[in-house]
Amino acid sequence: MSTVPFLPSARPRLTRELCLARSPHVVDTQVVTVIAFRGYYHQQESDNERGKYDDAVCIVGPDHYSTYNFNVDPSAFRDRIASLAAGEYRYKPGIHGLSKPRDRQYQAYVQNSKVTVKRDHAATETGYFGINIHRGSSSGTSSLGCQTVPPAQWDAFNHALLDQLKRAGQKDFRYLLIDQPNPPS
Repeated sequence: MSTVPFLPSARPRLTRELCLARSPHVVDTQVVTVIAFRGYYHQQESDNERGKYDDAVCIVGPDHYSTYNFNVDPSAFRDRIASLAAGEYRYKPGIHGLSKPRDRQYQAYVQNSKVTVKRDHAATETGYFGINIHRGSSSGTSSLGCQTVPPAQWDAFNHALLDQLKRAGQKDFRYLLIDQPNPPS
């Protein structure tokens, strides 16, 4: 029997201005940027949990802003499982699940730069590890280190991001992952 992961009843209440202000990175709003906040729904970073949609993600574009519930942590603890470290990375549209049968593969977002991961019971590493941004599931976050969007929000997230990339003429985008608990206001 699986349990439904923590999923807030509404999308994050994070305005464009607040999202940009809480980023320690300078964000050029004339290009599409995706900004994620680990532990958004918690008072302290240590309250963040695995296997729950307790994080937030924002799509920021020249004429667009939207927020979604998100998961930036693996679903479980396991030797050498990867957790993406806070930082700045590049992602692009691609295919998730390349090791799966073709009918289980789908359009998602894949690394377009090296990323840094912290591995359970192991060292920190930098490289290409298949840390994708993709659709989670309704019975879990479906993450072995990937960044996931709840299935009920995936189509809206995916459509908005693809649309903004096309409008801006971008082939990839800047992804900022921030370790900063930001309780909803």
